[in-house]
Amino acid sequence: MLRGKGLQSMLMLVMVMTLVLVAACGNGKENNANGTNTGAAGGTNATNEEPAANLSGEIKADGSSTVFPLTEAAAEEFGNENKDVRVSVGTSGTGGGFKQFCAGEIAISNASRTIKDEEAAKCKEAGIEYTELSVAYDGLSVVVHKDNDFIDHLTVEELNKIFSSESTAKTWADIRAGWPAEEIKMFSPGADSGTYDYFNEAILDKKGIRNDSSISFSEDDNTLVQGVAGNKFGIGYFGFAYYEENTDKLKVVPVDGGSGAVEPTLDSIKDGSYAPLSRPLFIYVSNKELERPEVNAFVKYYIENIGDMAKEVGYVPMPDEKYTEEAAKIQG
Repeated sequence: MLRGKGLQSMLMLVMVMTLVLVAACGNGKENNANGTNTGAAGGTNATNEEPAANLSGEIKADGSSTVFPLTEAAAEEFGNENKDVRVSVGTSGTGGGFKQFCAGEIAISNASRTIKDEEAAKCKEAGIEYTELSVAYDGLSVVVHKDNDFIDHLTVEELNKIFSSESTAKTWADIRAGWPAEEIKMFSPGADSGTYDYFNEAILDKKGIRNDSSISFSEDDNTLVQGVAGNKFGIGYFGFAYYEENTDKLKVVPVDGGSGAVEPTLDSIKDGSYAPLSRPLFIYVSNKELERPEVNAFVKYYIENIGDMAKEVGYVPMPDEKYTEEAAKIQG
C-alpha cells in the first residue's frame, strides 16, 4: 500500500509540473504575438514599430582635394550607420570635378571655389540642375620647409615676385635683401584645382602662375606636402587641413595682406583677419541625384553633421544658422 501511495504521489507531481510548463509556453507565445522581448537568444524586437527601410546604393563624389577630407569624413560616418551605401570620393581637382559633374558622371562635386560661368553653361546644356551648398571655411596656407629660418612672413607683393607668371625671380635673394642666394623651388596645385584659381585671383590678380623649371604642379595636396618637406628652400600653398596634418614637416608663413602679417589659425580664418586667403568651401549636388533616397539622406547627414567634423579634419565650421540655411535648400 505504501508503494502504491508513493507511486500515486509521484504521478500527481509529474502532472502538476507538466501543467506549469504548458502555461509558461503559452504565456511566451502570447508575448511574442504582442511583439515584446522574450529574452531568448536572437530575441525579437521589443517594439510594434515597423523597421526603417534600409538604404543601399553607390554615391560618387569627386573634385577638390581641399574639400576631400570633409567629404571623406562625412562618408565614413554615414557609412557606419548605413552599411549598404558606398560613397566613393575622388580628388581630380575642382575643375576636374565639375567636368565629371556636368557630364552626369558623379552625384556630388567638391569645390574650393564657386562654379565658373562656362562650367555652369555646360551643366545647363547637359540638363544638369544642381544645388550649391557651403560646408566650411578654409585658410589657404603658404608653407616652407620646417628648417627655413629666414622667412618670418611674406607680403602679397613678395608672393607675386615668387609665383607670378610675370616674375623673373630665381633665388630668395631676389625676393628680399639679405635672404640667401638659393634657388626657389615652388610647389603649386595644378590648373584644374580651385586652390590654384583662388590663389591666382586673391594673390596674383589673375596674372597667372609661372610655369618654368622652378615650379612643380600636382592636383594631390599630399604630393605638394612631400615636395616642400623634401626641399630646404621650397615653398608651396594648399588648404589649412594639409598643413595641420604636417606641422612636424612644414612651417606656415604669416601673410601680410596690407594690415600686418597674420598666421592662419581656426580663429583668424573664421573672423576673416587672415586675408586675403580665407575662403568658403562647397559641395555641388545634382538635383536629379537628390531624388535618390540614399543621396538625399547622405547630403542631409553631411550638412547636419559637418560642422562638428570640420575642426577634426582641420577646417573651420560655419555658424549654426548658416548650416540651417543650407539644410533648407535640400528637398525631400
